[in-house]
Order: sequence, then C-alpha cells, then structure tokens
Amino acid sequence: MLQTKELTVRFGGHVAVNAVSCTFQPGTLTAIVGPNGAGKTTYFNLISGQIKATGGEVLLNGSSLAGMSPSARTRAGLGRAFQLTNLFPNLSVLENVRLAVQAARSGKHLRGLNLWSIWSDHKALTQLAEEVLEAVSMADKRHTPVASLPHGDQRKLEVALLMALEPDVFMFDEPTAGMSADEAPVILNLIRKLKNDKRKTILLVEHKMDVVRELADRIIVLHNGTLVADGEPAEVIASPVVQEAYLGVAPVSQGEGA
Repeated sequence: MLQTKELTVRFGGHVAVNAVSCTFQPGTLTAIVGPNGAGKTTYFNLISGQIKATGGEVLLNGSSLAGMSPSARTRAGLGRAFQLTNLFPNLSVLENVRLAVQAARSGKHLRGLNLWSIWSDHKALTQLAEEVLEAVSMADKRHTPVASLPHGDQRKLEVALLMALEPDVFMFDEPTAGMSADEAPVILNLIRKLKNDKRKTILLVEHKMDVVRELADRIIVLHNGTLVADGEPAEVIASPVVQEAYLGVAPVSQGEGA
C-alpha cells in the first residue's frame, strides 16, 4: 500500500502540491488527471523522490520514505516511468534489461553480484531478461542498439525495465506521450497485463480521457496542486468540478438551454 499524507511542496511563494493525502491499494489502477500546471507530475516527483517535499510524507507498506533517494525508493518497491525515456542508448535492448534484472536481483536471490560484472557469468540473469523481452514482444530486437529504436519501441523497453525491477508500485507519467496512433495501443496493452497482477499498485498520469476511461479503476483530480476529486471514473468525470477545472467547461445551471 502506498500513501501520501499532507504531501506538500513550495517553490518560493508558489504551492505546487498542497497537502495531498491519498492511499493507493494493490490491485487498483489510479489515474491522476488535471489541467496543465495542476501539479500531477510534481506529485509524482515527490512520491518517487526526484523532488524533496516541503511538508508531509510518503509511506510504502507503512514505512516512511522520507530522506530516501530515488534509487533507494526504487529498491524499496517504487517503479517509475517518465515522459521521456530513461535508457542506456549505447547498449543493446537485452543489455538494458539485464542491467535492470541484475539491479533487482542483487541483494535478493543472487547476493554478491556486482552490477557491472561480466554478463556471461550470469546465465540466470540473461534468462530472466529474455523472459521480460518475450513478455513485451521485443525478443526479436534483443541485440538492437537502443539509440536506433523508434520512439514507440523505446517506450516499450522502458516498461520492460520496470517489469524487470519487480516493483510493488508502477508509476507511469503519460506513457503514450509522443507516440503515434499505431504505437500507443502496444503500451496500453502492457499496462493492461500489469493490471492482472492484483498484488501490484499502478499510478497513471494521463491527459487522454479515453485512455483514463478504459484503464482506470479510480480517478483523482488535482487542480492548482490541490486534490479536488477522488472516486470511480464515471462519477469523477461527470462531476461539475472536473468539468470546469479539467475540461474547461462551466457547469450548466438548471434551465439554461443550448
């Protein structure tokens, strides 16, 4: 279970995230929506540790993550995908995934491994990496340098890295950003597969409401850094506060015509 309690950050006199308290349960995909500048990505950055909170805290399975670096939070069970891919461009697809597998397994099942040790000595790691690539339908591109991959495949690979890290919480920040209409469904299908594991918690920042309607079990809405709505998708999308704050549509009062 992931929780934020009164989570706040100020930049000078501007409150970018204002005392947001929320609990995210395993087996649930929560979409975080709101207009541009609402604080969605900043909220993500606070949770994953890219930004230090001014006030409040983040808890994972009851333990505070205060003072932990982004990498330490990843080891604790937070997996984060960014709007821009975060890959090793000069390595192959397989080498990228093996790095993630090895980072996840060192200190767990395969103690004592050095992150940069010779891959050929660790056939188990290679096998795990191959399984992840099969799951995201990229096995045929295992030896392709990441820098030469099209944007859509790089986004798929980033999901593969998250899967290899075996987090408790998957955090996706606009996962289909910059993707074509043909590429986007591939990423959405991967997220659907992740939803099947009811032990996992999924957070999704997304501005495409058709994606939100299809994938989300729950929607929370941020506006000017404040949590203004939280509930089931149909209820939240239809609420006046969302129509006005997110969609820019003023609620129609009774008796008004078209």
